[in-house]
Amino acid sequence: MRHSLPTIPQFYVTAPQPCPYLAGRMERKLFTALQGEQAETMNDTLSKQGFRRSQNVLYRPSCAECNACLSARIRVADFAPSRSQRRIQRRNAHLQRQVTSAWATEDQFDLFRRYLDHRHADGGMADMDVFEFAAMIEETPVRTRVLEYAATDPDGRRSLSAVCLTDVLDDGLSLVYSFFDPTLEKNSLGSYMILDQVALARKVGLPYVYLGYWVPGSPKMDYKAKFSALEVYHDGAWREMTDPKAFGAATHPLAVKPIADQVSGLKLPETVSAPISPSPIREL
Repeated sequence: MRHSLPTIPQFYVTAPQPCPYLAGRMERKLFTALQGEQAETMNDTLSKQGFRRSQNVLYRPSCAECNACLSARIRVADFAPSRSQRRIQRRNAHLQRQVTSAWATEDQFDLFRRYLDHRHADGGMADMDVFEFAAMIEETPVRTRVLEYAATDPDGRRSLSAVCLTDVLDDGLSLVYSFFDPTLEKNSLGSYMILDQVALARKVGLPYVYLGYWVPGSPKMDYKAKFSALEVYHDGAWREMTDPKAFGAATHPLAVKPIADQVSGLKLPETVSAPISPSPIREL
């Protein structure tokens, strides 16, 4: 017996849990499953509205009293590296980029484990095993690529330095997750991968590079604000971030629209029925 998937996406809300970016706050996410023939179109459409992908789920922060998390993207045509970013490019010029399909390898997992153990030993991903890592890389219903950055020694041996999991959207590259050799921290490989993918997007004619969330007040997110031609998704529109201090992280009970209003205000692909009523929303 054949069963068709529903054409109207079902949206859910996670239960509150401690925020990983701002101490003393609780985070909550609005999310929907990414599946079926509409997966790629949904990913393209909702990414333009501040959503991010994790495996077969699209999500966006929807905290009860805080809207500090802002989706960020670089406008490729107007981007110009700073002096320090040009130094990062020169420092890593020996690395070779290799683009592969979304397939996990032992070398990637070894590098991933070293990265987590050194930088995020207490984070939510700290206990991920090889099977969960493979799922993170391979479980994707959209056009996804793995970008490996490696050095080659005089004997031809290849040493993996950094990896980035990237979605190819209709208007840009979306950096889903990246990790690197923690012993090379001085090389600023996180920033280098962003710079390289801006160059790649420019080469293939894509106008944006999506960086995930920038969180004012979170030191671990400060580096994203250092890229020029940066836009953030704020109050339902993409706005140029000319001054990071213009975006605050203060909490307020009226700062966030009710969940039902958030969902009904979403723009969906033309092939998906709309508008969405509040009824599909559930808390998990």
